Parts: sequence; C-alpha cells; structure tokens
Amino acid sequence: MSLDRPNELTRAIADQVEAIEPALIALRRDIHAHPEVGFETVRTAALVASELERIGLKPQRGVGRVGVVAEIEGGAPGPCLLIRADMDALPMEELTGLPFASTIPGKMHACGHDIHTATLLGAGMVLKNLAPMLRGSVRLVFQPAEETVESGAAAMVADGAADGVAMALAFHNRPEMPVGRFGYVRGASTASSDEFDVIIHGRSGHAARPHAAVDPIVAASAMIMQLQTAISRVMDPSQSAVLTIGHIAGGSTHNIIPDSCMFQGTVRCRSAASRDTMEATFRRICEGVGAAMGVTCEISYIRGAPALVNDDGVVDAAVRSVSAQFGADVIDQLEGRFGAEDFSYFSERIPSCQLLVGASQPGRNDRVHNSDYQPDERCIGLGVAALVRTAVDVLS
Repeated sequence: MSLDRPNELTRAIADQVEAIEPALIALRRDIHAHPEVGFETVRTAALVASELERIGLKPQRGVGRVGVVAEIEGGAPGPCLLIRADMDALPMEELTGLPFASTIPGKMHACGHDIHTATLLGAGMVLKNLAPMLRGSVRLVFQPAEETVESGAAAMVADGAADGVAMALAFHNRPEMPVGRFGYVRGASTASSDEFDVIIHGRSGHAARPHAAVDPIVAASAMIMQLQTAISRVMDPSQSAVLTIGHIAGGSTHNIIPDSCMFQGTVRCRSAASRDTMEATFRRICEGVGAAMGVTCEISYIRGAPALVNDDGVVDAAVRSVSAQFGADVIDQLEGRFGAEDFSYFSERIPSCQLLVGASQPGRNDRVHNSDYQPDERCIGLGVAALVRTAVDVLS
C-alpha cells in the first residue's frame, strides 16, 4: 500500500479503524466479563494469542509467565518500536450493572486494562495491513500483572521482551479527560512505588505502670510523626515525594502495654535521587527514634516499580502524530502524578512515552479503581488510530 499524502494516510487509518471498531468493542466486553488478576491472565492471554494468529501473526506465549508478544515486520529494514498493553484486572467487586459486567465475584476491570488489550489488538490489525509501508518492525506486548507488587513488566523484560527495541509506547485511558482528547507528560509521568513494614519491639507491662514497660505504641507514634519531616524538611520542594502510613496495629486491650507494634505504608518519588534520599531518611528516622526510646525496629523496605520517565524525543513524535491524525487542538500537556505504572521497567531501558487517552462518558465523573467505572468505549478506536499513526510516522 502506498499513501503518499498525509491526508490519504489519515483517511486510510480512520477507515480501517471504523471497520473493526465493533469487533474491538465486542472483544473488550468479553475480556471485561472475564477479569483475571495478576499473573492469572490465562484466558485473556489465550484470547489475545488467538486474535493475533487470526490476522496472520505468530505470537509468542508465556513471556513473563503468561504474557504474549508478537512482531509485525515492515516492508524494509529499520528500528523496532514496542507498543505495550496491560491485561490484568483488580481484586474488587463490580457494581456497574452493565450487561457485560464481571462474571467473576471479587474481580473487575476497574482500571481499563480491558480497554488497553482491545486497543492494542486493534492497532495490530491495522498495522498488519499497513506493514509494507513500515521501515522496521512493531513489537506488540500484552502484559500481565501491572496492578501487583510482583511486576509483569519486570518479568517480561527479564524474558527478553525489550531486547533489540529502539523505542517504546504505552497508553492509558484517562477518565478525567473527555473522550476524543489526548494527553502527555514531559519527564516523570508517574512515581516510583516502594513499600515498607516496620515492627517495633518494646516490653509489655501494665498500663497503670508504664515506667516498668517499654511502650512500642508511643515509639511508633513518634516515628510516624517524625517521618513526615522527611517530606517537609529533607526533600527539595521542587523534587517532592509522598509518604503515607496506610496501616498501624498494636495491642489487644485497654490496660496492657504490648510487646510490639507495627505500621505499614508507601513512599512515592518521581526521581531516582529522591528515591534514594527518602529510603535513607526513612531508615535513619526509624532507627534514631527507636534508639532514643529504647525500642528495637525491624524494617522491611521493598522497592517496587521505578518512576516512569517519558523521553522528550518519543513524546514529540507521538504528539506530532496525534496532531496529524486528529488535529493539534485535541492533545494537552499534563502534569505528572504520584501513582505507579510498571511500564517504567521498559522506560528505564528504552526511550519511551506513555500516551493518555480520554475516556470520560458525557455526564459522568468516573475514576479508575472505582467499582462503578464505566469508560466511554469510543476511546478504543481513537486509541487505535493514535497508536497506528505514531507507529507509521516513526517507522517511515
């Protein structure tokens, strides 16, 4: 296929997306009705592989345990562009009442990964048709376990999914933006996600005789209050972080000072330097307060996904392509957030960009990770067109 003028390419992509959009919505609804969490995405991966085989690709199964990878070879040699979609759902009950609502109790696609999977399948269908135009190849990566501490992206990278790739794209539905709009972030789009568990050991005793005990609850309270100074007095305000205590437990009744107390939480940072500073400060505060109050501490500090940092060159390419396909007035530069996204395991190795795709239905005020989340399904076709146009442009 030869499309010499930009308008011809725009129309060809739009026409092909329109033709497959009903089928993509049906695929999305099938996946939505059968949510799978973490590395349990066996049925979803099988459906993905079947669709890829149907269009003439040869998917590789079992990458990163249950991930799927397929390569679309262009008509001439060139770089490899990776496009990734996540497939997993969340462990929560769905309350939408939709005809295609989850059939699995306690599991729901509340983050739109069903949308992502259908979108990347659609992009694969169109790019397979346009493959003779490409100078290089497109690697489609369908990833499990984005929502879990044990990362599916890390597992797929370890299995070679990122090998030989020159640049990478990801995308995420954004219910805060109306359908038809797109967004991007320069620099850090999301934050690193680290978790901690602290157990404080004291000495139990009668509540009426605290001098004869060593109170771990008071020590835990002092640590928690001092940890907030890590944000306000240690971090550079322009490179801030988030530290949240999400769980605290200690003691069993009114009149006993317990032997131990524990608290758990998360630290989010948007740069590697901030991440190192926060961990060192966290340990220093807990150990210092513990020594001052005569308790001992067990600290478990586990690093999760790093920050997702977008590459300016790939961002510029994606913005140009979206603007060429839809018009320059549909895409906005947005601020980064402190949520986590394990596409960062790809972005720390490869120049990358995560594109944000508006998904809000008119009259609704949805948010992801909500039991009533209902994205506008038109974002599937729009996402397909944006990804295809970007792939064709960067591989031309």
